[in-house]
Amino acid sequence: MEFVSEPTTLSSTSHREIAADLLERHFGYKTFRPQQFEVIDHVLRGKDAVVLMPTGGGKSLCFQIPALAFEGLTVVISPLIALMKDQVQALQGNGIPAAFLNSSLNFGEERLIHQQLRHGELKLLYVSPERLFQQGFLDQLLEMNVCLFAVDEAHCISSWGHSFRPEYKQLSVLKQRFPQIPVVALTATADRTVRSEIGQLLRMREPRTFISSFDRPNLSLAVLPGQDRWKAIERIMGRHLGKCGIIYCNSRAGAEKLAAKLQGIGVKAAYYHAKLDPEERSRVQDDFIQGKLHVICATIAFGMGIDKSDVRFVIHYNLPGTVEGYYQEIGRAGRDGQPAETILFYSYADVQTHMHFAEEIEDPRYKEVVIAKLDRMKEYAQAQACRRTILLSYFSEESGEACGNCDVCKDPPKYFDGTVVAQKALSAVVRSGQKLPLSVLVDVLKGTHSPAVSENGWQRIKTFGAGHDTTAFAWVQFIQQFIHLGLLEVDYRDHHHLIITRAGEAVLRGERQVGLVSPETIKERQERPKRSRQVVAEPSAAAGNLLAALKELRREIAKQMGKPAYVVFSDASLIDMAEKAPKNIYEFRLVNGVGDHKAAQYADRFLAAIAAHLLS
Repeated sequence: MEFVSEPTTLSSTSHREIAADLLERHFGYKTFRPQQFEVIDHVLRGKDAVVLMPTGGGKSLCFQIPALAFEGLTVVISPLIALMKDQVQALQGNGIPAAFLNSSLNFGEERLIHQQLRHGELKLLYVSPERLFQQGFLDQLLEMNVCLFAVDEAHCISSWGHSFRPEYKQLSVLKQRFPQIPVVALTATADRTVRSEIGQLLRMREPRTFISSFDRPNLSLAVLPGQDRWKAIERIMGRHLGKCGIIYCNSRAGAEKLAAKLQGIGVKAAYYHAKLDPEERSRVQDDFIQGKLHVICATIAFGMGIDKSDVRFVIHYNLPGTVEGYYQEIGRAGRDGQPAETILFYSYADVQTHMHFAEEIEDPRYKEVVIAKLDRMKEYAQAQACRRTILLSYFSEESGEACGNCDVCKDPPKYFDGTVVAQKALSAVVRSGQKLPLSVLVDVLKGTHSPAVSENGWQRIKTFGAGHDTTAFAWVQFIQQFIHLGLLEVDYRDHHHLIITRAGEAVLRGERQVGLVSPETIKERQERPKRSRQVVAEPSAAAGNLLAALKELRREIAKQMGKPAYVVFSDASLIDMAEKAPKNIYEFRLVNGVGDHKAAQYADRFLAAIAAHLLS
């Protein structure tokens, strides 16, 4: 099939035929995931897009398919060297000409890539922001046939985001130097404030924002107290014996110490952090992906772009600093759609550690954001509401009902009808013009003539003093629950003012009831001991032994190639292969993730292994 040279002249039907053919031919998938084709169709029309998809949602295909359809070069900007390497190897494994430019290359390797660029031999080039802005590089790109820019980890451009990178601010130059080239910005974690800034800061032209559901119903969610973490981890290891998992720690020393303790009880564990030698990091990562290691104890340096679908548990040994980071990290569990367990250990000492680092931030505006994000993470850990509802409302998604798969839902507190209580608070928010931060909202409800109330004349609104008979402490607890339930949102750009949502408006109109937990119940439940619950996911008995044989064959092939195992096939593909047990090339081609290139390379060896297993 020929590449598209003028995408704006084609119909959506033509785009679907082209995209579906490329999807199956190069990646071996028969259907798109939700929102993928809509994004691809939009980009093929030469238009800008902001794409929010959760970890494992298939963001990469949203620019990789257009890159194959367009004539010319797609430039992917990413801050993560490890992610570049993984994606490029995966693309090359599918027969797609791709390369990356970053500090990990030697002179000879870099010279070869520049030669490929000059000859038009590459379809995708991954670069770091620092390399993009090296003297003369943008001028070189002007001489090439660039057809698309993809900005990965796009939340890094916003100072309100959880991992702001100043060099990302300079990416607005793309639209200045290449005004006719479409730009697609992608991220897995951005709240309403951040997502509204991405297109603006990149100077996009009328970008369309695509938002996929952040709901991962196969993940169980639980928070445990920070005391006796090791005893809880021993129990978790016992019920996930031989299964793969990730344990996130806040320090390098913590990761190393925990890995040693796990090794001491017979767990195939290792540690991973940024100070490891690059070759050692690569070895540990590859061993984990191939199943030689079962548990990785890691700092946040680990996990970006890891293509491992059978992670059965993710444990946070320490409290993460942001909800965005926490959500991204738990998203590495259960990418195969099977049940997976996530455990967060919570202690006030971890909060103090984060606060210590926050106090060292010199920029007062950014320090305020960091502390506010930490507050939301702390509230999540302490909450007595459905944890999935809290996560979804954080990303401005209405959940509708409790999930039934978190520790709160499995052991629910006693609720009371708090609809009238909610209506008082929501009414005050609306009558103030949505200009009240949480503390001032409490003053208004209590009827307190604080300086902020008096200066703005809020003592004159109808709901001033409407909650005078409720303590200030209780109001803080209730308002936090309104935020968790998605009735209110925090606008970080506007002095942390509270904004009413559509769900909140429904409560105000009397169309929706609100169940609340009393402060007394919250305190009682937080003080009582908790135990983690069991979540077990097993492959089908018929496919289990065959899957082990296929993984061993994959390991042999990868070793011969000198490549990571996922370059051959992902775990998800091997599981599908074990379930389908194809007997010929036609059936093999129907396995999810088997494209033309991989079928030609690997069909004979895998079909032979399957046949031998079935005869044994």
